[in-house]
Amino acid sequence: MKPLDLLLGVVVVLIWGVNFVVAKIGVAEIPPILLMSMRFGVVAVLLLPFVRLPRGRMKGIAILSFSLGTVHFSFMFTAMKTLDAGTAAILTQIQVPFSTLLAALVFGERLGWVRAAGMGLAFAGVAIMLGEPRLTGNLLAAGFVIFAAFMWAVANIQIKALGPVDGFSLNAYLGLFAAPQLLGTSLLLESDHREALAQADWGAALFAVFYLGVMVQIVSYAIWYRLLRLYPVYQVMPLTLLVPVLGVVSGIVLRGEILTWPVVIGGAVTVAGVGLITLWRPASPAKPDT
Repeated sequence: MKPLDLLLGVVVVLIWGVNFVVAKIGVAEIPPILLMSMRFGVVAVLLLPFVRLPRGRMKGIAILSFSLGTVHFSFMFTAMKTLDAGTAAILTQIQVPFSTLLAALVFGERLGWVRAAGMGLAFAGVAIMLGEPRLTGNLLAAGFVIFAAFMWAVANIQIKALGPVDGFSLNAYLGLFAAPQLLGTSLLLESDHREALAQADWGAALFAVFYLGVMVQIVSYAIWYRLLRLYPVYQVMPLTLLVPVLGVVSGIVLRGEILTWPVVIGGAVTVAGVGLITLWRPASPAKPDT
């Protein structure tokens, strides 16, 4: 990988790592599901004038907007109200073994004993973290993150089934469909909107919406898709192992979060398991003699 592209890859995972701290800032000011509606609305407004209609794939994108946009982000950001940024950054890594397992079940992709061991390690690491005193009293929020990670894995299967779709078009129409769904969900499940909006620090709230919508959903994925086009997946994906590390570090540095041994040990085991899944490449089948 060229040095400039490697630097861009590091910038992307830095954006993703700090994302968890910014999420904490946002949900402290705006109800979480309403915040997500604003995020997707901003993405739709910014992208729709410049993208083509993905004909033949609108039904799939509409279904994806529910599983990914409404279900995943509603559970994930509701959990962020009470979970530490670093803890959430590690717990979300369980989406990798979920995605691997679903790909094996749905598409018949080869699992192999190395990836199976990685999945076992990842789940074991999460179990260790759930024994941390702060989490034992907050298991519902942790469960929300784990369920959100599962829904992210489901969304990955849906995206693969969609076939080739331009990333900007996908994000634009996801935003168009998801924003009103999330607004309706917020009005149904969240309360005191008027009071929350009146008391919000709008500087912090708008920064969170901008960062989550523009920096994460538009800028970082534009760079990431470019790297995936230029380089083999096995060269690009290992960079994602930095995300939980950066999430933990940014939580400590920017929010003063406390790192405990169960989180350290459980996080290390989880990342090690994810690393096995991400880095292991099945051997190519031997070609028959001719």
